[in-house]
Amino acid sequence: MSRIGKVPVNIPSGIEVTIDTNTLSVKGPKGHLSREFSNVITFTKEANSIAVKPTANVKPSEVTKDVRAIWGLSRQLVNNMIEGVSKGFAKNIIITGNGYKASIVSGMLQLSLGYSHDILMEIPSGIEVKCDKNIISISGINKELVGLFASKVRSKRPTEPYKGKGLEYEGVVIIKKASKKK
Repeated sequence: MSRIGKVPVNIPSGIEVTIDTNTLSVKGPKGHLSREFSNVITFTKEANSIAVKPTANVKPSEVTKDVRAIWGLSRQLVNNMIEGVSKGFAKNIIITGNGYKASIVSGMLQLSLGYSHDILMEIPSGIEVKCDKNIISISGINKELVGLFASKVRSKRPTEPYKGKGLEYEGVVIIKKASKKK
């Protein structure tokens, strides 16, 4: 048994869930998400929850490590879809360093990070980006897209360990290294 997979996913009021064979669609106040899942997993909709289980042709004794992994992953993906259309997801990136700045220019994120040129990044559809002084706020309903875009932005100038300059996620503590001393 998958410890995560066997926990049912609660459906809050105002969220509409549609199950079609291997495809699950979720509609809520923030938007609409749809995803196709493995045929090893089946979904059953109950009153206010969704149960995720291995397919009927898989016996409990035949549930392998791979099936348990897909089972738990599928349950968490469904939970993230429901949370995304009801609340949404957000990541904040803090800019640290003299002259480092970010701005939105004609639908693209422009980063000035100490290089000889500015970095222009296209903002994917379904994601909203805001720039305030030294904070870049990335938000959207799809947790996977928000996290992926945030990691791409941060990869342009990760925080270096000696002076602490660069881009870092909000709430992450950077441990500074001591410089060489003679």
